[in-house]
Amino acid sequence: MRIGLITGDPGHPVLAATAALLGRRHEVLAVDPAGPADASADVYLLKARTPQALALARELERGGAPVVNSAAATELCQDRVRMAELARGAGLPFAATGDAGRLAELVAPAHPFVVKSRHSRRHDLVARVDDPDRLRELAARWPDEPVVTQPFVPGTGWDQKLWVVDRQVFAARRQSELASGSGKSGPAEDWEPPADRAALALRVGEVFGLDVYGVDLLDGPAEPVIVDVNAFPGIRGRAGAPEALAALALRVAAERGRIPVG
Repeated sequence: MRIGLITGDPGHPVLAATAALLGRRHEVLAVDPAGPADASADVYLLKARTPQALALARELERGGAPVVNSAAATELCQDRVRMAELARGAGLPFAATGDAGRLAELVAPAHPFVVKSRHSRRHDLVARVDDPDRLRELAARWPDEPVVTQPFVPGTGWDQKLWVVDRQVFAARRQSELASGSGKSGPAEDWEPPADRAALALRVGEVFGLDVYGVDLLDGPAEPVIVDVNAFPGIRGRAGAPEALAALALRVAAERGRIPVG
């Protein structure tokens, strides 16, 4: 069996560990997201989220190849306006998210609030705004950035990170850079999520059509609040995640008739 990893970074820890597990019995190949569509693999794992990677994934899907996550689900998670609309429409407790246009044109809601790049990507904008001076500072640095706003949720000061691989939930928590105002997150700590939060994370996957994803939660006044959903995040340092990812690749290939079951 051949497993294709669509990634610009095949040495990423979770991908490297997954490839090592699969490589004991199968062939694993790194697929350049900007390269041609080589449909020779039995299943593809879509880690990259660039426009080229999404175009490649769509082409592979049109040719009948299974891709995890799908190009459509991955692309949806890059647009925080669409993400919030889908989540709230499905009854998920997603933070109220407003499309604010370009940052330089933002009419600020009540302080404090959180401003984020509308389009989720590496090194995007995520910042707490406490006063007009902070907003002017950000607007000077990111004037043309399309952004969204969310209410600032002080909660307990801890970010709750839940990652799901084929309905297996992994989790950690860390002190929030937004709550502290320091601009730096605390180190990740092992954390066993309560059953309601694990169930909420699984529901997110059902709504968004995702098999590998992350859910960022905060403690709201009455219930947990979802502030972001990420397709195929890093899942660094979570014991069992590479094994779950390897098993998912084999299961999807088997279900699509690419390899024998068992």
